[in-house]
Amino acid sequence: MIETDIDLQPHNTLAISARSAHFARVCTLDELREALVFAREQNLPILPLGGGSNIVLTGDFPGLAIQVDLRGLSFGANQGGQVIEAAAGENWHQLVMTTVKNGMGGLENLALIPGKIGAAPIQNIGAYGIELCDRFVGLQAVEIATGELHEFSKEDCGFAYRDSIFKGRLRDKYIITQVTLQLPQSWQPRINYPALRQYMLAHDWNCDSLTPGQVAQAVIDIRNSKLPLPDKIPNAGSFFKNPLVDSGLYQNLKAEHPDLVAYASGEHWKLAAGWLIDRAGWRGLRRSTVGVHEQQALVLVNPGRGAGDELVQLAQDIAEDIHSKFGVSLEPEPRYYP
Repeated sequence: MIETDIDLQPHNTLAISARSAHFARVCTLDELREALVFAREQNLPILPLGGGSNIVLTGDFPGLAIQVDLRGLSFGANQGGQVIEAAAGENWHQLVMTTVKNGMGGLENLALIPGKIGAAPIQNIGAYGIELCDRFVGLQAVEIATGELHEFSKEDCGFAYRDSIFKGRLRDKYIITQVTLQLPQSWQPRINYPALRQYMLAHDWNCDSLTPGQVAQAVIDIRNSKLPLPDKIPNAGSFFKNPLVDSGLYQNLKAEHPDLVAYASGEHWKLAAGWLIDRAGWRGLRRSTVGVHEQQALVLVNPGRGAGDELVQLAQDIAEDIHSKFGVSLEPEPRYYP
């Protein structure tokens, strides 16, 4: 059923109030196709919504917002290990916890990432040394222009750091409906990420006998210690990507800031965007209804439930300041609409 003039505040984790001219919640492929037919007949732009954890609404949306609520999980196995088929509307964190509760390892480093499964490949979500592409097999997606269902392999998706073909050449062309993942047959914990190692040492855990559930709990505890829950303080998680810089810039910054937080990434270095923002003095800043989280400078918050353009302006000011002070460009993770 197509609704009109709907406030999208309950449908985005930043709690930004913006109205959509039309709105549809779809629970089946047929309902999705019917909504797309309506949009085509009315010549309306489409705003796909999952958990709303990776969008910034900068104003009212003049088209059709489609909340993708397709459900279903199935588990199987092949020679490579456990295989999971998950519908786009399933909650990502709940999927992770289902796997660890059943003794299946492979997704535990990605615990507590907000959002739905359908959005995970678009962003190639990642945390604590793992990216979605490490466990990804393929996906199904409906073409917006035709309503046809297409299959995409891992190679088709063009995954990169917080990136995929759905943020580039195929942006606004498809709506993902199902994702297939493969968990390893022989699981080994990935705990090389510094924060994880520090947690294990602080709790005197035996790193040679860890379970997927223990790793997931460590990730949850670490995230809860520094990242606010959206239902408590509206936010979209990490707001900026960690920038990649060449060795020359890294060496210059390291010489000036010996405590610079950075990680080798091939021939480049990945800088901790949160460290840069913190060092520049933005952590804890409040401006009108928006601000920077007091415990994690990488998280922009909207405690006053202000307008999206206020948050965008804050993000732009931070990015300009970081470029001025460090010569580093910051790129937002969430997408701005409209």
